[in-house]
Amino acid sequence: MDIIIAGDGEVGMHLAEAFERGDHNITIVDPHEELLKKMESHNDILTIAGDSTSISTLQKANVKRADLVIAVLHDEHINLLTGILAKKLGAKRVIVRVNTVENLKAESWRIYQDLGIDGIVSPEDIAAQEVITLLKQTAATEAHDFAGGKLEMYMMKIEEKGVIVNKSLDEIRERYKHLDFRPVAVHRRQTTFIPHGSDVFKVGDMVYIICKPYAIKDLMALSGKQKFSIHNVMIVGGGRVGRIAAKRLEKEMDLKIIESDPRRCTELTNLLSDTIVVNADARSVDTLEEEGIKSVDAFIAVTDNTETNILTCLQAKAYGVKKTIALVENIDYIDISQNIGIDTIINKKLIAASYMVRYTLGENVSNLKCLNGIDADVMEFIVPDGCAATMRPINKLNLPDGAIIGGIIRGEVSYIANGEFQIEAEDRVVVLSLPDAVKEIERLFK
Repeated sequence: MDIIIAGDGEVGMHLAEAFERGDHNITIVDPHEELLKKMESHNDILTIAGDSTSISTLQKANVKRADLVIAVLHDEHINLLTGILAKKLGAKRVIVRVNTVENLKAESWRIYQDLGIDGIVSPEDIAAQEVITLLKQTAATEAHDFAGGKLEMYMMKIEEKGVIVNKSLDEIRERYKHLDFRPVAVHRRQTTFIPHGSDVFKVGDMVYIICKPYAIKDLMALSGKQKFSIHNVMIVGGGRVGRIAAKRLEKEMDLKIIESDPRRCTELTNLLSDTIVVNADARSVDTLEEEGIKSVDAFIAVTDNTETNILTCLQAKAYGVKKTIALVENIDYIDISQNIGIDTIINKKLIAASYMVRYTLGENVSNLKCLNGIDADVMEFIVPDGCAATMRPINKLNLPDGAIIGGIIRGEVSYIANGEFQIEAEDRVVVLSLPDAVKEIERLFK
């Protein structure tokens, strides 16, 4: 595909790197020449310095031949105008990033569709929803569902008291036959691998599991984690992620937001009816103590500053808070953050990539999740009639080393994949793939 990315920072860079794995022709339009020089030295892409709302700049990027135009600048108004112009100039499909709740409303979306926009993504909105999901699945570190919840994917960290510590996958399967699950990836000391029967689980392993919904409670217990109830939640940061999460949660839980900007505190007070808003600096231990950190069940740090989010989550852990969630914008910090005790990391770049990369994988990819903890994607394919995946059982498909089929949904029934299973047309198949295996997996399901 010919793809144009209009960006002004790391989100555009991250998307370019994600798309590059698929042999696409990528053009970056960005106003910052220094950033473009850096990108050209690391990636096989074409860069154009300029304003993406300029017709001449878009024409220079050969927009009339573009299969996909993505606008992910920080200013949503520039993104929307870029998308509208790109479509009028001949681009086949246009996706834009927006930031405000108003632009996500159904009436706004209908207007933008009439103007030529094919898709709108708000990483902040999706991040807030991930926070809500994780507060309801308290033992999980990362969670995602497929086919409306018929299959679930969870990431759990193996604790010292876990009964599966030093047990092989074969041993666990034999002993717990009644549980429908399949481990699809293990992250250990900055290395990710797909587990096989003889692989032994170690303390600290981050294990990604595909399972049926009923099995998650028992699986978490095996890893040494227990589900617990969350009633009191402290949120640090009243920006878009914090305010969206608070608005959706305040009727279910006791919430308190700590925000250092007085103007933003006033906005939050007007928006929220059942949330306590505190104007203070959460980096202060005294502030946390005064606001009752010792009685908090979950602590969410979603300020615009990654270091603040990491630091305050670690402070919360020191006070015994059971669940901590941090917004970490620097991808290089993700692995470190998880290894120093923060329960869950959320990254808006990966959230944006999950939504947008799906548009390059064909119409039969109905769901895609770029994982926060590892460099891997989980995809849900709708199997077309006559594709290679339907020709023989799973154990005869010659899957690449970096990919594994986790589960299948056939109609209303879900199955955990095993070697003898025969995939059929119209099945929904959940596949985890490391970067090097994506192309082969795409070919298998075309």
